[in-house]
Amino acid sequence: MKTTMLALGTAAILVLSPLSAGAQQPIVVKFSHVVAPDTPKGKGAERFRELAEKYTGGAVKVEVYPNSQLYKDKEELEALQLGAVQMLAPSLAKFGPLGAREFEVFDLPYIFPDKEALRKVTTGPIGKELLAKLEPKGIVGLAYWDNGFKVMSANRPLRTPDDFLGLKMRIQSSKVLEAEMKALGAVPQVMAFSEVYQALQTGVVDGTENPPSNMYTQKMHEVQSHATVSNHGYLGYAVIANKAFWDGLAPDVRTQLEKAMAEATEYANSIAQQENDDSLAAMKASGKTQFFELSPAERQTWIKALLPVHKEMASRIGADLVARTQKETGLVD
Repeated sequence: MKTTMLALGTAAILVLSPLSAGAQQPIVVKFSHVVAPDTPKGKGAERFRELAEKYTGGAVKVEVYPNSQLYKDKEELEALQLGAVQMLAPSLAKFGPLGAREFEVFDLPYIFPDKEALRKVTTGPIGKELLAKLEPKGIVGLAYWDNGFKVMSANRPLRTPDDFLGLKMRIQSSKVLEAEMKALGAVPQVMAFSEVYQALQTGVVDGTENPPSNMYTQKMHEVQSHATVSNHGYLGYAVIANKAFWDGLAPDVRTQLEKAMAEATEYANSIAQQENDDSLAAMKASGKTQFFELSPAERQTWIKALLPVHKEMASRIGADLVARTQKETGLVD
């Protein structure tokens, strides 16, 4: 009880501080995330920090905490809701456990054939509707940031769905990703991102899925002998803020932060593909992981094995939303 009251007291202080128009001290925005600074998300957060401080003339000071320095995956959303941090950029899968299951549409395997199809969703009506669903949770959705499409890795070749049989595969917390791994015959293991390298190294799990930039910056390629460039799923983030904090900002300050976020978003999304391409090339050059490229026929085999997950998860995510997304991305006519 004492810990909870302390957290709530801290939240109240942090939320109320921007309301003091005459305050001389800068408004501190703690921006926490779980990946390395040299990933697309890490670089996007740093760009936002620079622009926010520039556009507000120093009225806002952004403190970026990467690599789970403050909170792990499962802790950060609660910390934001309590006001212990003001901004996060969690992966879209994180909102399912919060009660916003609609965001799990982004986890559906092979629902986005390419970035163009993805952008139709994130910048269109569906993307805006999803962010609005966070407001009753005390959260303001500010932007979508890309990471990229995922590769599968393990300590054995993964050429066909049958190769997954019995493998313990690490996933982030997501019922869709659990269903995905089960569809492949694997055993899903939910685990914090910060713990994955050691789990792979010690054999606690056999493999995982990640965009190349995450795999490379966390050195997972050093403890995985094989990987398949499957591009089966998308990993993206929603940049979010504590609603009470955000709404309590002076309108002119909020306008400048929105401007900084728009430019940081354009930057983060523009570099994401190159970062992943460079990471994939670096891992191939290291010779520590053997990468396998799917042929069109092999890709169709993977798609056939994984598309049933869409139907299985429709009742959880919302059948109408799944159908609208499939239509928007060209998966169905």
